[in-house]
Amino acid sequence: MKQTIEIVSERNRILRQRVRIAGFEDLYVDVPKAFGGEESAPDPHDYFDLSLGACKAITAQMYAQRKQWPLEGVSVRVNRDVSDERKGVYRLEVVMTFHGIEDEAQRLRLEEISHKCPIHRLMTSATVEVTTRSTVEAA
Repeated sequence: MKQTIEIVSERNRILRQRVRIAGFEDLYVDVPKAFGGEESAPDPHDYFDLSLGACKAITAQMYAQRKQWPLEGVSVRVNRDVSDERKGVYRLEVVMTFHGIEDEAQRLRLEEISHKCPIHRLMTSATVEVTTRSTVEAA
């Protein structure tokens, strides 16, 4: 299954991009002022990181629903360490709180299940192939 994401530079902005994904509009991406942006929206790293946190939360919720556990909600904090990014190491620490889960074994199982979310697996065990090509603007 293929999905297309369209990103268009906003002509009146410095580096801000408008994103359309499967009918959702008005998503934006920008970069910090230190990199020439306006900080008017999350930067690409933010979206990368939040996709992991959101996927882990959804995966844990789906599992708890199947098991009929008393999970009331999930809070996730993603801490980013880019100190070695230029050396090829990008560190993310994910801290999850499972609201309504008192049983330690259930909590640990939800944490373990969160490692199986598609984004975690994609980030840690998949080979990602990127092909980039340019086109000519239609007149």
